[in-house]
Amino acid sequence: MKENCPSVTALRVAIYRAAHQIMDAPKIFHDPLALRILGLENVSSPQSDPKWLTQTPWSNGLRLFLAARSRYAEDELHCAIKRGVHQYVVLGAGLDTFAYRNPYPEDVLHVFEVDHPATQIWKQMSLEEAGIPIPETLTFSPVDFESQTLENGLRRAGFDTGKCTFFSWLGVTQYLTSSAVTATLRFVASMPVGSGIVFDYTISPSLLNPTARLAFDRLAHRVALSGEHFEAFFDPSLLTSSLRGMGFGQIDDLDPGEMNARYFQERPDKLKVGGFTHVMNAKV
Repeated sequence: MKENCPSVTALRVAIYRAAHQIMDAPKIFHDPLALRILGLENVSSPQSDPKWLTQTPWSNGLRLFLAARSRYAEDELHCAIKRGVHQYVVLGAGLDTFAYRNPYPEDVLHVFEVDHPATQIWKQMSLEEAGIPIPETLTFSPVDFESQTLENGLRRAGFDTGKCTFFSWLGVTQYLTSSAVTATLRFVASMPVGSGIVFDYTISPSLLNPTARLAFDRLAHRVALSGEHFEAFFDPSLLTSSLRGMGFGQIDDLDPGEMNARYFQERPDKLKVGGFTHVMNAKV
């Protein structure tokens, strides 16, 4: 990410998430604020605004994957609350809108949004322009993952390390060093039993088949042009072993096939997800 600039990738993800609200039926992920936070609440079709992405097999698959990973993370959050979680940390929040449609009162769930300071300032400006109020159940925690520790950033924001906590970390690990990813996961693993994290990660390019490698190269080139390079890649089996070594007990690794089985059965548009990204769910 370019210094002192908001994340270009965060904007693109927000546009995909908003596009899903009007382009796909049935929706995988319902987000009533996705259009509004972008100032596009009056848009009714992808053709009516130049910001919308063209429909290609590649962009369709990416859009639905982004919707599915958000749906999965929020489904797991609701399950976590039932088992005693009282804090929710959105790592690399971008323009994520959960905190502004959070159905839980303060004594049930407090949300912490963690992001690069420049991206967080941009988001707060977007919220103000959209007329979306910042709830008392939300605290912003600006953190640069490569120069600050997550723990210190959260503590400054009033985070309680003694409380059971759920973390979501979507679309971030690819842009960090492996050491930064490991440090964050170790911090989550140090939280009280019942805590957990859902995050996505990119498969090591050397493990991909030719079709998936071509898609990877295409996306890597695109994000590099915006100044945000892919950095960290993982072997699923080695990552699972590493998580167990950190102290995570229950680990579920969803590959594209499992995502399709969960969310894309019998769709009239026949759309599915593929590619080179998995979604990991790890509980302490």
